[in-house]
Amino acid sequence: MNLHALRVFHTVAKLGSFSAAAETLFISQPAVSKALKELEYQLNI
Repeated sequence: MNLHALRVFHTVAKLGSFSAAAETLFISQPAVSKALKELEYQLNI
């Protein structure tokens, strides 16, 4: 499991939006989407 993806998931859940999470984590919004997509794949969701 990827720690970065878990951190992204936690931040999105806490802040309620991909854009806010991206700004907080200093990454792009597409990078947030990609991290969550990878996490979903790893968890077979």
